[in-house]
Amino acid sequence: MVFSSQSRINRAFINAPILPFDDTSKFIVFSDCHRGDNSFADEFSNNRNIYTHALKYYYKENFVYCELGDGDELWENRRFDTIFRAHENVFQLLKKFHLERRLVMIWGNHDMVYRDPDYIKKHLHAYFDRKLNRKMPLFPNIKYHEAVRLQHTETLQELFLVHGHQAEFMNYVGWRFHRFLVRILWRPLQVIGIADPTSPAKNYKETIKVERRFKRWIRANTNQFTMIGHTHRPRFPEVGEPALFNAGSCVHPRSITGMEIENGAITLIKWQIATTDDGVLKIVRIPLEGPQKLKEFKK
Repeated sequence: MVFSSQSRINRAFINAPILPFDDTSKFIVFSDCHRGDNSFADEFSNNRNIYTHALKYYYKENFVYCELGDGDELWENRRFDTIFRAHENVFQLLKKFHLERRLVMIWGNHDMVYRDPDYIKKHLHAYFDRKLNRKMPLFPNIKYHEAVRLQHTETLQELFLVHGHQAEFMNYVGWRFHRFLVRILWRPLQVIGIADPTSPAKNYKETIKVERRFKRWIRANTNQFTMIGHTHRPRFPEVGEPALFNAGSCVHPRSITGMEIENGAITLIKWQIATTDDGVLKIVRIPLEGPQKLKEFKK
């Protein structure tokens, strides 16, 4: 039944493809980039330089890039090519991950159109290069998933990665209605600083509801390790608590957060601009929680 948050989460878990990994694997998980059109309503544009620097670091260090939904802001913007033109350098970086099979993409409520393979084929497989006056490959044969399960090849521990809007009826089943409200009503108001009250990222009570519903599902499934985004609130539980992690978002004021999985451990990190003693601005990586061994959360 789509009317039950527990059934929606459970269905996403059951249908999620299983990706093997081990202690030599390295993943960076970012969520809720909300890449837009570089207008005043584009929250991603404020952190684009930070995000690009971090992406280059993870590419160089041979990480697998996993995006946990709402990567592209397709509620406020009707067309992907508008977003692509605004942030082409970012997509060219992501293309490098994709060509090396180091790109895992999950759809969220703001880019739920990506659950349609035909939409992906039409808009993401190639782009029109205006300089060359012809189509060029972008993400050929890319697949988006509702969720994925990373399974450790030795311990068989599974990490369930999902956007998190499955916990809300209107953001999952009624997403078209919410998209309509955002495009017609909230996007113009956002330009002058009025936030969308229907979003859990802007509404504390909605955030608590989402977390409570996921914790209930986790307890019912023997403390299944679960990572979400959606609420934009980073979360790193203590060992013994319900194993609900949240990667945060890339639209925090002046910073981005994410989760690193490396050497069989998980770390909540933040990238931000800092000032050195001699007044030089520098983008720095700051561990916020962890590293904590994944096996300590094994059910």
